[in-house]
Amino acid sequence: MGKPSRRQFLKIMGATGAALLAGKKAAVANEGHKINNETIGMLYDATKCVGCKACMSACKRVNGDYGSLSYERAKFDTDGLWDAPEDLSGSTRTLIKLFKQSEQEWSYVKYSCMHCQKPSCVSVCPVAAMTRDPETGIVDYNKNTCIGCRYCQVACAFNIPKFQWEKAIPQIVKCDLCKNTNLPKKGISACAEVCPAGAIMFGKRKDLLEEAEKRLRENPGKYINHIYGANELGGTNHLYLASMQFNKLGLPTLKDEAPAEFSEKIQHTIYKGFIAPVALYSTLCFIALKNIKKHGGEEGGHDTNTDKGGHH
Repeated sequence: MGKPSRRQFLKIMGATGAALLAGKKAAVANEGHKINNETIGMLYDATKCVGCKACMSACKRVNGDYGSLSYERAKFDTDGLWDAPEDLSGSTRTLIKLFKQSEQEWSYVKYSCMHCQKPSCVSVCPVAAMTRDPETGIVDYNKNTCIGCRYCQVACAFNIPKFQWEKAIPQIVKCDLCKNTNLPKKGISACAEVCPAGAIMFGKRKDLLEEAEKRLRENPGKYINHIYGANELGGTNHLYLASMQFNKLGLPTLKDEAPAEFSEKIQHTIYKGFIAPVALYSTLCFIALKNIKKHGGEEGGHDTNTDKGGHH
């Protein structure tokens, strides 16, 4: 049996790759994404928040500020005593902001990691520096694994992870629900523990959802009739109740589908067992070798003609 032609080879490789991709696609599609309500998280009720920022202070006291407080990214009072960052940064994991539409319409809002059920930051991280604990649902970061690509920053729809640009050996900074500090010691995050107004409730996601639904039922007209994070991007463990539209509080309007799920299907389909890349590169090598032989023959023929012309 003779060697297959270039066209036959490409057909074979194309059919093989398509079969592999189709098979994997079907397998992944059957997996689906289910929200785990047994994981832990926080319910932030913006109508209860008084803007005292005790949560911010407790977060820094318990988790440390990494020694990287940047004066360019923070504002202080005239005595330099009150740290009031404008945004999350390499020294701030939790932030309280005030949004004011009018004298009658205003609200505080708390920013920290949403601890997504299907986190995009975990999905895009090439070295697994970002991980999600399947039991607690905590999205955590390992600075010893991180290569500083900052894909997690780009992938996060909530703009949460921050990079320590000012440090010689920087890292990504984000809330980890006090995983290594307050949580193992007291069973609660530092921000929820100190909130004097009860604006932050800590516990299992199912209990937080139940409480949020109860507040919506018992207080018609007080809240926007929506629990932010219940379904956004496949669900988050940081949930919100508010009296103002969430997009007016700096929280993006998002679909229920998680982008991470789609990207992972593509990556896992293409790179599973590295079969598809090997097939692709084998095809490219085959074409390259054929072209080299072809051009080599043409160049040889051209030299022969040139020599003949020289004899004339």
